[in-house]
Amino acid sequence: MIAQAFRRVGFLLILFAFATPAFAKVQPFPAVFHVHDIVTNGTTIYVRVGGHGPAVLLIHGFGDTGDMWAPLAARLMKDHTVIVPDLRGMGLSAHPPGGYTKKNQALDMAGVLDALKIDKVALVTHDIGNMVGYAFAVQFQPRVTAWVAMDAPLPGIGDWDTIIRDPRLWHFNFRGPDVERLVAGRERIYLDRFYNELSANPKAIDEQTRNHYAALYARPHAMHDAFEQFAAFSQDAIDNKAMLAQFGKLTIPVLAIGAEKSFNTAMATEIQFVASNVTTDVIPNSGHWLMEEQPAATIAAVRAFLSSQ
Repeated sequence: MIAQAFRRVGFLLILFAFATPAFAKVQPFPAVFHVHDIVTNGTTIYVRVGGHGPAVLLIHGFGDTGDMWAPLAARLMKDHTVIVPDLRGMGLSAHPPGGYTKKNQALDMAGVLDALKIDKVALVTHDIGNMVGYAFAVQFQPRVTAWVAMDAPLPGIGDWDTIIRDPRLWHFNFRGPDVERLVAGRERIYLDRFYNELSANPKAIDEQTRNHYAALYARPHAMHDAFEQFAAFSQDAIDNKAMLAQFGKLTIPVLAIGAEKSFNTAMATEIQFVASNVTTDVIPNSGHWLMEEQPAATIAAVRAFLSSQ
């Protein structure tokens, strides 16, 4: 408990160091949510849990942490048990030296659910969260009731080889000691590139939000581990092809949500390579950052899908 308290205090000091007003636009989780540090699979995962009813697991991606889901969690908690982890090496989770393949991180998620004594879940995922979500759904098919996958492809699947040649995705191979030296102390500048170039309207991602995540990614080892998420893509592609060959397509209901100014309907096309029961939705006037740019429309789409299952 003492170590956990010092960790929280250290995080708050980092936030204050950015010297901005209150982070009003990064919505806090409702007070009824409880925080757990769950030791599993060789690491410790920071998890927020709240609500009652069928369980739903929300998995974030790069440029965010589990904090991105607070507005959705506040709505889902009325009729769902909501579980919101930070992925290993990201947010307030621990920073193990390895284990960043998405197949392995799916085991992190299984361990979280086991610790919470939760068997079946629906998945809601974004960005790298899609990759962890797919690996979890394949390896633990009896535990997954439905899946909402938002605006990111799966390594090795579908049109992956064309997608990774897009010049906007240069960051997939941007890593190493010298890269880390370049980014150290400039985390806000680096993250601004993603918020500005991959959004429909950069102004939709306000200063408070940008500073909030810059503080989290400036924590020791955080950017290194974020780069490790991308470094694992080559192995993730091998793993995904092997899992698809071994297990076939998922049969659970899947909602593929694309942003109008990003993956659009191609999101469903990609997910159809790994799932046979896919519906699609496109969020208008949004780039990749759906929960930041168009939270109301995104929340409505997710809630409508989950309530129909």
